[in-house]
Amino acid sequence: MQRIRRIAAAVLATTALAAGTAAMTTSPAAAATDTRAGAIGTQDIYCGWDNRTTPPTISQGSQGNTVREAQCLLESQGYGVGGIDGIFGPNTRIAVLDFQRDVGIARDGIVGPNTWYYLRNW
Repeated sequence: MQRIRRIAAAVLATTALAAGTAAMTTSPAAAATDTRAGAIGTQDIYCGWDNRTTPPTISQGSQGNTVREAQCLLESQGYGVGGIDGIFGPNTRIAVLDFQRDVGIARDGIVGPNTWYYLRNW
């Protein structure tokens, strides 16, 4: 099983920030290595709705928890998807294209094995 990420769902943090509160939590391990109050790294964010090592390929029109995971990971890395709703729409596609450009992989707007790898490990 792929390593388990150590933080509460980024969806809660995103929702809390949208509501005007800063409710991000760090894990004990992250807190021990980072002296900034409330600091969080993307490797510490738990966005796991799908616990498969490589979830199915998703693209515009896809729906469900796998899309939510991709949206959560994109949001946690600063790519706005227009809300984590589980629907792979045009905003999610644009975020995927931007992410793919920034990490230097093929830009196709599809979250396949290569994009999943970078979303989970970038």
